[in-house]
Amino acid sequence: MGVRTANVQDGNIGETLEGLAAVIHERAASASPEESYTARLLTPEKGDKLLSKLAEESSEIIMACKDEDHDHIRYEMGDLLYHMLVVAEKYGITLNELAGELDARRK
Repeated sequence: MGVRTANVQDGNIGETLEGLAAVIHERAASASPEESYTARLLTPEKGDKLLSKLAEESSEIIMACKDEDHDHIRYEMGDLLYHMLVVAEKYGITLNELAGELDARRK
């Protein structure tokens, strides 16, 4: 578990996800794997690391939920969302495409 984030304020999830996706895309395109965790996760040799991070973060959310620890749940959800956006970047899935998938399920 990481250090919990202090002084968290509500934000706009759409703007936040779009901004984070843009940063991930920029780092995928121009950052070196030696300098960027995101770029490192996107290298072919780190494919299994990315998959293991998805499993790890999912498990950490489950453990936080079992503990009924609100702040820990939020923290681990942030980690999982970040790694999910890295997966989206790796496989060319846009936020708009993902929104379309979710919207289609509601109809």
